[in-house]
Amino acid sequence: MKRTLFISLLLALSASVFAQNASKARQILDKTAAVVGNKSGASASFTMSGKYGNASGTIIIKGRKFHARTGQAIVWFDGKTEWTYMKNTEEVNITTPTEAQQQAMNPYQFINIYKNGFTLGMKTVGANYQVHLTAQNKKRSIQEMYILINKSTYKPVQVKMRQANGWTTINISKFKASNISDATFIFNPKNYPDAEIIDLR
Repeated sequence: MKRTLFISLLLALSASVFAQNASKARQILDKTAAVVGNKSGASASFTMSGKYGNASGTIIIKGRKFHARTGQAIVWFDGKTEWTYMKNTEEVNITTPTEAQQQAMNPYQFINIYKNGFTLGMKTVGANYQVHLTAQNKKRSIQEMYILINKSTYKPVQVKMRQANGWTTINISKFKASNISDATFIFNPKNYPDAEIIDLR
């Protein structure tokens, strides 16, 4: 009887600690989303390695919208439609990207998805919080994420995400708030008169 009571108390204590940990993780992400989700917009530099290859460049974000530039491509995303200009072929592919595809080009995409469908946990790693997200639905395109967030500024410094066939790591630096026009996130064909437009939607 005493053993059963002890086990019950241990399980209750573990559940309480887990709930507190998840609550703390959500608070950290809420604060990070407030910093990153500046209504006027923000910009940063990034390097990426993993499933989608290796790339480095700059990104401008505003809410769900983003505009990224790398050595190989330029990407515009207005919250629904994505235009990708491939420099070597002068082609512009128009798509409606999945959650994982958006995350691969926008390391800040997690601020739009963490509130629903993920189990949260966190721990401290040096000068950063490490927040761990695990998808509750095994069919979700992003199954797992680790986000390193600076403890003093609440700016993310690294995002790692796992899909069915591997991990992608995105390192982030030089984050700063900016005043960004909405036109920044829409492809303007006048600026690329020789580009071939390929609509893949």
